[in-house]
Amino acid sequence: MATSSTLLQGEVAAARKLMAEAVGIDSHIDTIQRVMMGDDLGKRHDAGHVDFPRLREGEMHAAFFALWVPVFFRGAEAVRRTLDLRDAMQSVLDEHADQVELATTASDIERIVKAHKIAAFLTIEGGHSIDDDLHVLRTYYRLGIRSMTLTHARNTNWADSASDTPANNGLIDFGKDVVHEMNRLGMIVDLAHVSDKTFYDALAVTTKPLIVSHSSMRAISNVARNVSDEMLRALAKNGGVIGINCGMGFINPKDSEAL
Repeated sequence: MATSSTLLQGEVAAARKLMAEAVGIDSHIDTIQRVMMGDDLGKRHDAGHVDFPRLREGEMHAAFFALWVPVFFRGAEAVRRTLDLRDAMQSVLDEHADQVELATTASDIERIVKAHKIAAFLTIEGGHSIDDDLHVLRTYYRLGIRSMTLTHARNTNWADSASDTPANNGLIDFGKDVVHEMNRLGMIVDLAHVSDKTFYDALAVTTKPLIVSHSSMRAISNVARNVSDEMLRALAKNGGVIGINCGMGFINPKDSEAL
């Protein structure tokens, strides 16, 4: 009779085989700010979310690197900080060209993965980083950024966050313009961090599938940043996808309160 240990080993082996055959995508990585502090992603680290050795061990072939700007940066300072992060990402791409390459399309990801490199997909975390200006959004697109969350921990001037007091009743008209312009450009609209009303408003106006890059299930863990079963069904109807977040602030309400 097979022991539980043998069965577990078999399951792990099967999982690793599946991961090796599929294109593993991590839809949200907060690491680039560590590059600005001097970390080299080409080396293994004990701290931080990822580095290239750990990405490879985890069979993560494509990584969504978030250019995260804390919400206390506002206006032009938020834009400047975003550009600093984009510059830091470029230093990684230049220094480790043999290991990682910028991906701006799905076909890029497939090509880069076949070349046995990590496909780096750039996303902005927090719509406040566009400084309420579609010209800035378009500039980010020209810099190779292909996704953006509409909010982060606080409301923007045009969209409500899941972790703030509602002030816009979801998306105002300019917020809907942001969604339309992202659709037109070919940028993925990311609904992680948004309020329920913002979520449904974005679904109502988008012409393209949306994503929720890093959330969990509210039915299991009642955290505002998680999504309900109804939201999941609406996302599926839209053709969108969700990346499950296993961070402590998403799977335990008490941990969420402490953040």
